[in-house]
Amino acid sequence: MKFLKSKWTMIGVLLAAIGLLTAFSVESKKAPQYLTEKVQKGDIQNVVQATGTINAVTTVQVGSQVSGTIQTLFADFNSHVKKNQVVAQIDPSLFQGALLQAKADLADAQANLVASKANLDKAVAAAAQAKLDLTRYTTLAQEGIVPTQQLDTARATSQSADAAVGAAKAQVTQASAQAQQKAAAVTVAQTNLDHSTIRSPIDGTVIARSVDVGQTVAASLQAPTLFTIAQDLTKMQVYVSTDESDVGTIHPGQDVTFKVDAFPKDSFKGKVSAVRLNATTVQNVVTYTTIVDFDNPEMKLFPGMTAYVTVPVAEANDVVKVPNGALRFTPDLTADQITALYQKAGIGTAGAGRKGGKGTQQAYGQQATIAVVWKLNADKSVEPVQVKLGITDHTTTEVAQVMKGSLNPQDQLITGSASANKSAGATMAAPGMGAPRGAGGGRGGR
Repeated sequence: MKFLKSKWTMIGVLLAAIGLLTAFSVESKKAPQYLTEKVQKGDIQNVVQATGTINAVTTVQVGSQVSGTIQTLFADFNSHVKKNQVVAQIDPSLFQGALLQAKADLADAQANLVASKANLDKAVAAAAQAKLDLTRYTTLAQEGIVPTQQLDTARATSQSADAAVGAAKAQVTQASAQAQQKAAAVTVAQTNLDHSTIRSPIDGTVIARSVDVGQTVAASLQAPTLFTIAQDLTKMQVYVSTDESDVGTIHPGQDVTFKVDAFPKDSFKGKVSAVRLNATTVQNVVTYTTIVDFDNPEMKLFPGMTAYVTVPVAEANDVVKVPNGALRFTPDLTADQITALYQKAGIGTAGAGRKGGKGTQQAYGQQATIAVVWKLNADKSVEPVQVKLGITDHTTTEVAQVMKGSLNPQDQLITGSASANKSAGATMAAPGMGAPRGAGGGRGGR
């Protein structure tokens, strides 16, 4: 009897244990664990972030208009040069020879011009003499002293002399034109000789040198670049590639801050001076170049550095703000349960989407300004709160107005969930990021 009594006692204890474990398992499946963040009050700033390249305000490429061999270089990388300072010399011997040739040709043409003028004077004198003879023979022929044949000869001689004057004048004109042509050739030769001496067109700093002594430059189709000179490195610009979705919020005069890898602890300031209308498309991504002016008095920043630019576009002070993870979260409830909670809070279900998630996603994506967040009460119940959104800094979002329900600083908002029966090593959503897919069925990560 004692054995049977002990047996039934053990069976009863075992059944009770099984019942307790079953009840605990069922209860644990029904009790999700929520990840929450507090509603805060403070300042929020909406910014546009982009990358750009630092450039000098004015950069000049110094080239050569003539071909030849580099004889001497008078400037190197980082050299400070003045306007009209000689920075390079191309071998001038060929150009000097061409100039001497052109001057000799000019002297020859000028001599021919002098000779042509002398011939013209001679022809004019001969024509005058022929006219006098013609007049004399005409008078004598009228008196019958000389025969008519001599008169005709005198007339022909006078006409020939006039024609010779015309020819002499044409030779003078031709010689004068040739002299002018040779003078122009002298000017071209002198210009080519002058261009063999390369001078800086501006005051500035040499940031690139493309040639060495002894190298031959050929200026056949385009002028080869010898130096690149930046005018003033104390005033520079950042060329910022701005996405087309952000370009509408940027305008000249906005304050800008940026950082560079060379000085990670320093922050530099500038102002937007222009947004260029020329678009750049790379793999269907459209960007516009925003120009940011800044002072570089210590010349710490160099051309070509990458700048990480932040442009504030909106700011709100002392406002209620909620974590963006709360805007993406929807509890793992049935559609009827969510509808009932909406009706209890006075929130309309139109446009809420599947379990209310779609409406929240639209609000977070800035396609709408209305969103529903879920508040965790002290008794562990969840309550929907409908809010009108303001600006966002991509981590938190301003609550411009609480439309349905109540929301105060320090209230707990749900950002994700994980079922209580998950193992200790299960992945849980980080605050503000929502729950990953499959974590207890929560949709905070959607």
